[in-house]
Amino acid sequence: MSDSLQSITFGGGCFWCLEAVYGNVKGVTDVQCGYSNGHICDPSYEQVCTGSTGHAEVVKLVFDPAQVSLRELLEIFFVIHDPTTLNRQGNDSGTQYRSGIYCSTPEQEVLAQNLIHEITQTGVYGQPILTEVLPLTNYWPAEDYHQDYFAKNPTQAYCLAVAAPKVAKFRNTFARLVRS
Repeated sequence: MSDSLQSITFGGGCFWCLEAVYGNVKGVTDVQCGYSNGHICDPSYEQVCTGSTGHAEVVKLVFDPAQVSLRELLEIFFVIHDPTTLNRQGNDSGTQYRSGIYCSTPEQEVLAQNLIHEITQTGVYGQPILTEVLPLTNYWPAEDYHQDYFAKNPTQAYCLAVAAPKVAKFRNTFARLVRS
């Protein structure tokens, strides 16, 4: 990764949905589905799905802050998932689907916490934000078949019902940030 690029990792339910959105963001140079902040090395999807590894399904982003700011990436994150549900996004339930921001630097943690405080003050959600903000630990890439899943399977039922509406919401809400 070049000196001008940064990385941050988000957990907000199924990683296919997050990958589908962030793959369309101007300034994001790489999006990788993976597992983070668990307690075993190199877990499989099947292991993570049991909830016993402690990992969250995440997307690790590499981005150019000259094109898209970390704040903008965080704002997208809070629009495309529900940060008020504990270990759940829609029908996806379990600790692996928790809302999390996994930071590469202490400065990212401060910015994320400040934005959560700011959003909380607006009362927009009407409930507490349950997103955990932690340093990224024990990250492992997901299996190859998870990478670019939405792009490879746009007509798959889950993609049509869950991922596609999130991509549409991103495009409508953040038109200025859509990759051309």
